[in-house]
Order: sequence, then C-alpha cells, then structure tokens
Amino acid sequence: MGNIKEHFENEAKKFDELIVKLIPYYDEMLNALINSVNFEKRKNVKILDLGCGTGNVSLKILNGFPKAEILCVDLSQNMIDIAKNKLSKYKNISFAVGNIADFEFKNTYDVILSSLAVHHLKTDEDKAKFYKMIFGILNKNGIFANADEILGENKYLQNVNMKLWTEYMKKNFSEREVSEKWLKAYESEDRPSKLIKQLEWMKNAGFKDVDIIWKYYNFAVFSGIKE
Repeated sequence: MGNIKEHFENEAKKFDELIVKLIPYYDEMLNALINSVNFEKRKNVKILDLGCGTGNVSLKILNGFPKAEILCVDLSQNMIDIAKNKLSKYKNISFAVGNIADFEFKNTYDVILSSLAVHHLKTDEDKAKFYKMIFGILNKNGIFANADEILGENKYLQNVNMKLWTEYMKKNFSEREVSEKWLKAYESEDRPSKLIKQLEWMKNAGFKDVDIIWKYYNFAVFSGIKE
C-alpha cells in the first residue's frame, strides 16, 4: 500500500477537482451509494465511511441523515485533514487514518459505505476476506454498499471499459497525461475484480439481498444486508 498512500497524500489537495475528471458520473455514483441506505433519516444511525477521501460521501450522508454518527477512515492523512475541514461544522463525525484491510474496528455499525477503495486490495482473496470482515462489524439489519472500479467479465468487455474510460479522461486531460500518468497509475496501483465474483463473495460472507444499484461500464455500486 506504500505507493498508493504516497499517491493519495500527493493528490489530496487536488482530489475534488481531479475526481470528476477521472470518474464518469462521479456525483451520480455517490448518490446511488447514499440511496442504498434505507434507514429513517431522523434516526441516530451509526455509519462507517471507508476510504473517505476528502469527505464527499460523508457530506452527502449528513445532508440526508443529519443525526448520523460517522467514523471516516482513510489511508491518507492529507485526505483526512481536508475531510475534517470540509465537515468542520458537524459534531457527530470522527476521523481515523488507517488501511481498510487491517484496521482494528472497536465498534459495530448500522451502515458501512466504501467509495473507490476496495479495488486497491491486492488479491481476490484479500477482497473476499474484506467482505467477511465487513459483515462481522455490521449490526443486525445493517447495510453495506460499495462504489468502486470493477473488471470486465471477459477480455472483450474489459477492452470496451478501458476504451470508453480512456476517451472520457482525454476530454479532461492531454493524451500524454492520460497515458503516462493516469493509465500508468491504474496499472501499478489498481487491482479491480469482476463484479459477479464480488457479489458471490458478499453472499458467501453472509450478506442477503445482494444487488447492483448502479453501473456504468467499469464503475459500479452494489450492496447487501446483514439480516
């Protein structure tokens, strides 16, 4: 995780500007993530925001669930510092720096949300283990939802994904920057897995009502419930 941590520490100040240029329909994807939460909006819901970045998911949560108690976890201290500033008017939120793969959670949660983080786990085994860990710290009737980068189900579909994603990035960056920076970062840091496999891992972990909430080529939002 060393190179990934360094990358995000360096990009933190520009993250909000960059992310919408890198991820098609970024805001729509986050809205789909929040829409998966079916708790009453006035209820004191305990929420874990994994890979919180600069706090965009938590900001949307607090706009819809003002009484929610949130713990934000991210690998990057710089990301956490920006999130703290962005969410400074809220008192019902706390922050921690750590790796989502081996962070020691001391509490359980009603809702666990993750955004663009799980694909950094190196292997399929790491991801399957992660979903089991998430299931273990969810309360009964708790919800887990993940907005993430995914891999195409076959070589052809993956090539389509990459072609369309590259075309989108080239609208916002020079061709050289796309090929020498962003695609190189993808090759060296990202380890996306197939969506259907991830749904199976969630079911194997114990999740029920596993479903795909939203999908646009190589980005998807999917969720499950702990009954």
